[in-house]
Amino acid sequence: MYQFSRSIYRELADEVLDDRFRRGHPNRVRFLSACEAAVERLATDRHYFARPARTLFNDVRIYFPMTSQLRAYRVIERHMSLATEYVDKAAQDGITLDGVPLCCNATTRRGTACQRVPLPGNQYCPSHKHLEESLDTVAA
Repeated sequence: MYQFSRSIYRELADEVLDDRFRRGHPNRVRFLSACEAAVERLATDRHYFARPARTLFNDVRIYFPMTSQLRAYRVIERHMSLATEYVDKAAQDGITLDGVPLCCNATTRRGTACQRVPLPGNQYCPSHKHLEESLDTVAA
């Protein structure tokens, strides 16, 4: 997943403002760590990360001059949409980003994790699919 954050960094690193109080490139380091944190959160917590491009841009826009913020937003939006598609496709295929098959999110009566494969586009296996439906009605 870091190929997405690194591609954002490579495309925008030249436009990052220098920190006038410190030596080196601490703003570039902060920019890279913010990109990596956003992509990692997208990979691990997809359902609770509604607008990853806007969140990342709000975190890093202080590192860019006003004249290049529009370009920075467009680059971030393009790469984060590609990362979102990649994460969603992996979830639909029934595998994690590490290549391991997904497991059901429910627990058994003994308290151990259910080992069955969830239904496509769902977090639960056929035995626990009623849990997904109850979460949808609570959210509505």
